[in-house]
Amino acid sequence: MSEQWYVLRSKPHSEDAAYRQVQSQKITAYYPCMKIRTVNPRARQLRPYFPGYLFVHTDLASTGISVFQYMPYSGGLVCFDGIPALVPDTVLTGIQKTLDEITLSGRMWYDELQHGDPVLIHSGPFRDYQAMFHSRVSGTDRVRLLLEMVRGNTITVTLDAAHIESTKRR
Repeated sequence: MSEQWYVLRSKPHSEDAAYRQVQSQKITAYYPCMKIRTVNPRARQLRPYFPGYLFVHTDLASTGISVFQYMPYSGGLVCFDGIPALVPDTVLTGIQKTLDEITLSGRMWYDELQHGDPVLIHSGPFRDYQAMFHSRVSGTDRVRLLLEMVRGNTITVTLDAAHIESTKRR
């Protein structure tokens, strides 16, 4: 068997420690993170792109699955029917490319939205509602939106930016 990429589950909020543990075992790991802007300068500046998970590149025939099950800060490999899930190289390349684009631009797509721009909420309790962008919540990936309700009354809602998409004409 040859080396393959697998998904390693970490204990809650222990991705950094799990990553260091994997590296200490001389196993190649990929821990995708994004740099974020925080309000508090002492707050953590890096956020996991996939909270609770990282990727390991190993030959399980020689390493063994138990290494990951009993590793400190690890919840073991992600398995389906007891078989560790493989991750194709193309998926990791896509993740790296996306993170590189975010890092190079230093901005998220919703940073381009202006007050009053139309957006569509595509998931969550307000799914399929049209709304107006109000503002970004400082230091987070959340946004404030204005939803028009009955008879022109508007309410303000705060959602993860992942739940919206711009409908602004480009």
